[in-house]
Amino acid sequence: MKKYWSLLVVLTLSLLLAACGTSKEEGKGGAEGEKESKKIVVGASNVPHAEILEEAAPLLKEKGIELDIVPYQDYIMPNKALDEGELDANYFQHIPYLESQIKEHGYDFVNAGGIHIEPIGVYSKKYKSLEELPEGAQIIMSSSVADHGRILSMLEAKGLITLKEGIDKTTATVDDIVENKKNLKFKTDIEASLLPQVYENNEGDAVLINSNYAIDAGLNPVEDSIAIEDSQSPYVNVIAVKKGDETREEIKALVEVLHSKEIQEFIKKQYKGAVVPVSE
Repeated sequence: MKKYWSLLVVLTLSLLLAACGTSKEEGKGGAEGEKESKKIVVGASNVPHAEILEEAAPLLKEKGIELDIVPYQDYIMPNKALDEGELDANYFQHIPYLESQIKEHGYDFVNAGGIHIEPIGVYSKKYKSLEELPEGAQIIMSSSVADHGRILSMLEAKGLITLKEGIDKTTATVDDIVENKKNLKFKTDIEASLLPQVYENNEGDAVLINSNYAIDAGLNPVEDSIAIEDSQSPYVNVIAVKKGDETREEIKALVEVLHSKEIQEFIKKQYKGAVVPVSE
């Protein structure tokens, strides 16, 4: 009987050890067989940036990269979050603004790739064209100094003002205006995100609004504006990252997907000229 019980114990232990060994080997094989999933966190303005990223997410997933989109309503926090390591990249700003933020705050950021242009539009509930603007008309625009040169360059191109010769027009201010045919008055202290509400309140004679805020407020920049910035604008919206991260596999894949035919066609179809895709 003792021999019988001893044999039974040995057989039981052998079976248990064999089962554990098999379980470990299967677990090891399963882990090695699974493709490691990568994840990037990107901060973006709601419209159109976050919408474009949402369209790109499935394409990135096919490359084994999960895209986590963090929406922002302002132009300050996305860069702070990127600098503090809360984001892998952000997508909301054009090149002159990025450069001004780097200069002002010492951010060690680089442009990982240009994605699209958002033409600034001129909106008015009182007038149907720039030619109709009266003498002394009040022009309301963003408090963001980085936008001033862009807006003033646009108004110069439309024949309303003339800027000083030889200046860098991307950094121009109202003080650089040397000719003002209609003696336009400029109000430059409105937060960019509030400009659609200023327009709806019928304040001033004309309001200049970035397309992302216009679209977010239900405006169609092409149909509702009385004038719009030329599509050849150098103000390209970019993917910004910390210096060195532009070579990361995930960031390169993100830019590649955003430059893809699928996403470029989506932008054209979705925004009908209010957002213009670029591929470099």
